[in-house]
Amino acid sequence: MTMQDWVLMYIALAFVAANLPWLSNRLFFFRKVAGGKVLRQHLFEWLVMYLVVGIIGMGIEDGLNGHLHAQGWEFYVVTLCMFAVFAIPGFIWRFNLLPILRRS
Repeated sequence: MTMQDWVLMYIALAFVAANLPWLSNRLFFFRKVAGGKVLRQHLFEWLVMYLVVGIIGMGIEDGLNGHLHAQGWEFYVVTLCMFAVFAIPGFIWRFNLLPILRRS
């Protein structure tokens, strides 16, 4: 596989992972939450998914390059913002579309 293939797969993984917390009322798809998840639990799960995707990315970088590049805080802020943009479809589904669909 080329480097471009790895990058595209990683971006797809990040997109899916950013939307997973909004698709289920279960905490991390395992623990059932009485009354459904509140926004705080969705955001906590989303942040954990960000960390998991970051660790996977570091593993891919180490595997392909043999070392990790040093990153400043700016890099992590940009990746967090990009992860937030990736989560917009799931957020809209959970809080805008799903209540409308349940009413009809």
